[in-house]
Amino acid sequence: MDKLHLMTVFVAVAEEEGFAAAARRLAMSPPAVTRAIAALEARLGVKLLNRSTRYVRVTEAGQRYMDDARRIIAEVDAADEATAGINAEPRGHLTVTAPVLFGKMFVMPGIVDYLQRYPAMDVSALFLDRVVNLLEEGVDVGIRIGELPDSSMKAIRVGQIRRVLCASPAYLAKAGQPQHPDQLRDHCMIAASSVTPMIEWRFSHQGQNMAFKFKPRLTVSSIDAAIEASLAGLGISRLLSYQVNALFNTGQLIRLLPDYETAPLPVHVVHRESRYASTRVRSFVDLIVAQLREKVEIH
Repeated sequence: MDKLHLMTVFVAVAEEEGFAAAARRLAMSPPAVTRAIAALEARLGVKLLNRSTRYVRVTEAGQRYMDDARRIIAEVDAADEATAGINAEPRGHLTVTAPVLFGKMFVMPGIVDYLQRYPAMDVSALFLDRVVNLLEEGVDVGIRIGELPDSSMKAIRVGQIRRVLCASPAYLAKAGQPQHPDQLRDHCMIAASSVTPMIEWRFSHQGQNMAFKFKPRLTVSSIDAAIEASLAGLGISRLLSYQVNALFNTGQLIRLLPDYETAPLPVHVVHRESRYASTRVRSFVDLIVAQLREKVEIH
């Protein structure tokens, strides 16, 4: 059997976690899918799947093979697109991921623009406040905030943002405005993070780094909730500049200790590296990079 065909069948079975579901996805018969997997395992001399009456799961070797197979299939698809001249009109499906609030504020307008320009395209937008593995989760393009680990991803820097402290004028009128991180111990603190007993915020001033550990009065799991609590005058929160710049501009929140802020965080557009540039990915990346570079700045 054709190697690429066997890879395609294996990836479908692994992703669907079943032979019948993979057969439906590929418009094949279940026996044909079973024969393809058996032929692939025989050719490689390695067990790729663990099977039971209730589920199908990849083995450790199968996981490594699936990662490589996905990359190879994506490169072949991209090469076919380039050779067939599809570049002139992107068509098909694109999956994009970004942090929730950043996606809503900056990425969604770009997606709407993209869909209006290219009527043959459709997009899935995954706005999640966690790091999405593009390869494992089948995502084409991601927007990442922070330093990037070494990887096979192509990364394009589009701007940078800062971590900022903020509080409402009403809270500061009541509790006073801190002039040094040590004075935060006298304040009510709001943490937008996973629920842990103690939080640590880092600061930097004239080349000197310092850390402030505290037990927050309120810990929330969403940025929106931290912003609302800050606006309500509960206390001081630490957020990313793009999340609250508009509130700084209107005076609803006050920026605190700007001289003690740590170095800015880079913002990158990342996508899976390929020898061939898929017209779907390339056209979206070109658009979103240009738009984000106009919007994502230090504040």
